[in-house]
Amino acid sequence: MGFLKKFFRDVFREEMGPHATSTFESLSDEDLEAHMNIARYGDFLLSDAVRPSYNLEVVPRSGFRHDVFHDENTKVSVPVLMVSHTTEKLFELFIDLLDPLGQNVDVVLETSHSRHDHGHTDLYREHIDMPVLKSTLYDYEEMLLNDGCCGVAVLNPGVPLEVQFDEHKLLICYGSDLTAFEEVLIDHGLPCDDEMKFITEAEHVHSSSDHFCEEFQELRTRLGMDGSFA
Repeated sequence: MGFLKKFFRDVFREEMGPHATSTFESLSDEDLEAHMNIARYGDFLLSDAVRPSYNLEVVPRSGFRHDVFHDENTKVSVPVLMVSHTTEKLFELFIDLLDPLGQNVDVVLETSHSRHDHGHTDLYREHIDMPVLKSTLYDYEEMLLNDGCCGVAVLNPGVPLEVQFDEHKLLICYGSDLTAFEEVLIDHGLPCDDEMKFITEAEHVHSSSDHFCEEFQELRTRLGMDGSFA
């Protein structure tokens, strides 16, 4: 088995469980490489962070849907907007979705670079001015778009509202009143389709690199987050 297929097998089983099987395992190295090189699906461009299943159970496209997040610990349900957008326009949309959060926010960096932890590590920073945060995030735009092992969440607990830019490069908005977020999405021309599926709802694979891992550590330092995730 080639290195890439072994890598995808390991990553897939970490996400789906030890007994999961992957369609990627049955591919030749040539077919796998060809699939990984496909980034455009119609007018939708994927970043380098993630690729869909080989049989395209979910075809990536732009749009958003309403959903609900159920917290098993608190038994609270929170309205959610799930958002997918083509990479050329994704980061600007993320930045604009931060505006409803206000001028002073908390930020969380999420990383799964260290796979031996078998999960994610969250690094938290409270009370950062929004203009400072936006400027810092712009400096790491390439990494945030293309690293499939990192994500960032920005929240205002006092409202409360949250925007998550996850490792699949989906945007997820949380809050009891999502009107302001919906207005931003409509302004960006995204259609609402409450039946749409996202790349996370089928087999998929992530991609990262040592370079992005190093840049993630730089971003963590810039945001004043102590501790190591390694």
